Amino acid sequence: MISRDEILKPIWYAFTALDVDRNGKVSKSQLKVLSYNLCTILRIPHNTSALEEHFKDDDEGPVSTQGYMPYLNMCILNKIQANFDFNELNKMCWTLSAPKHISGKHLLISGAEAFKVWCIFNYLSEDKYPLQIVIEELEYFLRKLLAAMGCSWNEDRFEDYKMQLSAKKKHLNAWELIELIGMGHFTKGINPQTLSMGINEVYQELVMDVIKQGYMMKKGHKRKNWTERWFELHLNYMSYYVSEDLLEQKGCISLDRNCCVESLPDKDGKKNLFIIKCVEKSFEISASDKKTKQEWIQGIKHLYTKFTLMAVRYLYIHNSMCSCYTAIQDCIVRIRQPERRGVALRSVFASELRNRLKAEKEAMENRMRQLQLANESKQAQLEAMTKKLQEASVRGDLEEQRRLQTQIELLDQYRRDLEQEKMARMQMEEQVVEKANEVEQYWQRMQELEEMYRQLKKALDDERQAKEDEEALSKLQARLLQEEASKRLELEQIHLQQQEILTQSQKEKQELERERAEKERALQAAQEQLEILRRQREGAQEEYEVVTKKLERATNKTKTWKHKVFNHEGLLQIIQPGNKCPTRMTNWGPAAFTETELDEMERIWQENKNRSHDGQ
Repeated sequence: MISRDEILKPIWYAFTALDVDRNGKVSKSQLKVLSYNLCTILRIPHNTSALEEHFKDDDEGPVSTQGYMPYLNMCILNKIQANFDFNELNKMCWTLSAPKHISGKHLLISGAEAFKVWCIFNYLSEDKYPLQIVIEELEYFLRKLLAAMGCSWNEDRFEDYKMQLSAKKKHLNAWELIELIGMGHFTKGINPQTLSMGINEVYQELVMDVIKQGYMMKKGHKRKNWTERWFELHLNYMSYYVSEDLLEQKGCISLDRNCCVESLPDKDGKKNLFIIKCVEKSFEISASDKKTKQEWIQGIKHLYTKFTLMAVRYLYIHNSMCSCYTAIQDCIVRIRQPERRGVALRSVFASELRNRLKAEKEAMENRMRQLQLANESKQAQLEAMTKKLQEASVRGDLEEQRRLQTQIELLDQYRRDLEQEKMARMQMEEQVVEKANEVEQYWQRMQELEEMYRQLKKALDDERQAKEDEEALSKLQARLLQEEASKRLELEQIHLQQQEILTQSQKEKQELERERAEKERALQAAQEQLEILRRQREGAQEEYEVVTKKLERATNKTKTWKHKVFNHEGLLQIIQPGNKCPTRMTNWGPAAFTETELDEMERIWQENKNRSHDGQ
């Protein structure tokens, strides 16, 4: 079951996104919608009257975070069902908050990858609001991301970034982390697809608790056929789906200390076989190659062999180390809070304090290193003992009793070791508190000196600012007078230029008027000449018509006389005896004249015609 603190983190983002005015308050209508969606995702029965009843005294305005938290705890979080989908809750809260922070940025990653980075941030952030991630957690995430992409860790680049970040602040919020990854500060030159796969791998490991995943063939229980499934190995179970999109889950294998995994020989044409034996049923699986098969077997064995002992040990050590680590980090943060100062007296105190705290820090780090080495040694001993106990478990009931007895003794021994470590941690915490008190006293003295220095500096700054203001005003006045004189000269020059332009314009206007008058006179003369030519043309046209009529009458008269002459010449023809030439035949019979006579008549007619044309 996911803890309440982890559930509150995405809800906090959703509430903050609805806070448009950034005053910590949201309207009740928006809270109703948010509460309804939370009840739907968390699989809680809807109770619309509960919100109205809870906020009946706050009808006049919006509800603050402090006012909504009691209702959230009492009416929603206390009724959460164990089978709700935490990923759906993250998606709903992401949909509300993301558009207001990353919509206008040009990131190298997609929205789905930015969502995964946001989920990783929520996993790594502390339970303090507003949610932030410290430098150490950022380094942990970047190391895992680069390792997942197969890239080497660049210590110098991270140190430079840490120095830049420390100059401003010592933590990041979720949107700054998304921008850091999306802008490629630590992933320059890397293929976007490789970056996407790296983010997904870290997301699966940290957020989804997926230790290993991949495609394998599984044998069915009823129809004994082999089907390819997508398997995911978690801390205490192993689930398999139709495909890697996880839309359709086909089953789940619960892994506890009663389960075991064994390698199988190749059979039925299937290679790289292994079997997971549980109390109710067994699962036969075929991997793609021997390496993948061995990785899955080792991963499953690693889970159930450590399940009983490592759970208790991990929880106790984790809580102890977190408390100690938090105390040390708080001390270090308090030590590093003072900024650099330029006064000699403060430098002496700071140098003295820095050397002293450095020695104490090294001593504490050495002590922590020794404790860590001791814990690792104990862990190695426990793993070796657990392995021996597992091998002995198959030998019989007697060996089982002996293993249980050894386990109990080992737990007792480990409990005593933990008590000793707890005492050492308490002593270390007391030392840390004492050193913190000393640091606090030094810090108060330095604050007093700093306050005096700030007041003196403020007085000097005020005096210097007054002088600078006076000089600036005098310079401004002189500059304004100079600008006024230059503007006056410019205006006078502009006035003279305008007068010259006006005079020139008048002259040009007079010249244009004179030219226009001359052109008008020339136009009038041309029009008069045109009128004369038109009248002459009309007279010539009339004369031409008269001559044409005379020519027609002469032509008609000539034709009449030609006809009369022709008739007269035909009557005057000499009668002669006929020749013996062949008679010319026409359409009406033999011709009345010979060929010679016809030629003579044509010649005469042609001469008369030519003569008449010459006379005309």
